[in-house]
Amino acid sequence: MHPRSAIAALIAGSLLAAHPAAAETSSWVGRGDGPAEPVPRKAPAKSAPAKIIKTVPAVPQGAPAVEPLPAYHPKAAAPPPAQAAPAAPGGNVSTFAKIPPPNENAAYEAYDQGKYLTALQLAVKAAERGDPQAHTLVGRIYGEGAGTAKNAALAVQWYARGAELGDAEAMFAYGVLLAEGQGVEKNRVGAAQMFEAAAGRRHPLANYNLALLFLRGDGKPENPYRAFMHMTFAAEAGVVAAQYDLGTLYATGTGVDPNAFEAAKWIGKAAAAGHPEAQLDYAVMLFQGRGVPPDTKRGAEYFRAAADKGLASAQNRLARCYAHGAGVEMNVAEAAKWHLIAKAGGIEDESLDKIVARLSKADRLKVQTAAEAWRDRAQIHIE
Repeated sequence: MHPRSAIAALIAGSLLAAHPAAAETSSWVGRGDGPAEPVPRKAPAKSAPAKIIKTVPAVPQGAPAVEPLPAYHPKAAAPPPAQAAPAAPGGNVSTFAKIPPPNENAAYEAYDQGKYLTALQLAVKAAERGDPQAHTLVGRIYGEGAGTAKNAALAVQWYARGAELGDAEAMFAYGVLLAEGQGVEKNRVGAAQMFEAAAGRRHPLANYNLALLFLRGDGKPENPYRAFMHMTFAAEAGVVAAQYDLGTLYATGTGVDPNAFEAAKWIGKAAAAGHPEAQLDYAVMLFQGRGVPPDTKRGAEYFRAAADKGLASAQNRLARCYAHGAGVEMNVAEAAKWHLIAKAGGIEDESLDKIVARLSKADRLKVQTAAEAWRDRAQIHIE
């Protein structure tokens, strides 16, 4: 059970948005985006054709692969005696692999129990015996500042050593730090090498991030065919964002022949897992019967699911469903409410403006109150 470490993301527009986006994929994924989990990310408005990039620009291909690191001294990293930090409410369960030799899993157990300093001390001792995964756990503790001072530079050293010893999770985590320039100079070529090494050891998220690099020619030469292969591996391993992006590749014929059935299949999987953009796109597919039998009722349900997650384009589509009775019972008040919510999110729609304008003053006030109440609930994450 390796950790589902995360990268904060390259966010791209939706394939089937109201204003079609380029045939690029949606996101970097990392911590929290393991095989059975939704993507925890706020999406940009689907109507915006530009991509929002929160990662660093590509490093020139001639740049050195990995920045030199300070000397590695495991014993110097041992923490001073102190009280262990209390466990987080509900437990802080480690997703690191728990397959060390007998009697060497105590560090992982201590981490799971929130006894971070104990975990650190035990992991340092195991690392001194050459345990690769112990290096990775020490790197994570310093990287997160779990029970000790956060120290990205120390995390880099421990991850780098774990990667050198062959731990795929250390390779992935080190790649993340190189990509983001945390504790080490930014180096997308070096990050790509780490992701490729971890991908070769069947690490799902490393395969996904490597696919993104091949798609963008970022740290790797642009190669949509290689991107498709790595994306397929990640999608089949259960990475939700990869499932959505694989569907996009099939829909646009990027690195593979266009295939509407496969596009709907993979975007549908991501939608069922709660990916907001996938829910929006799959709803459009259901309404259009593109790669899947037409089903306006299910389509409206997916519009609602994405709208509830704050996706303004889905809110606008849902308003239109209520305005025309498409997949739902016609309801002018609901149409007006969702239109006002979408409008606050940046989506203009003159036809729905006219519906709101025709409401009585009292009904308009009710709709405005309902829209404000929804936004208030959304801000404090009340469903």
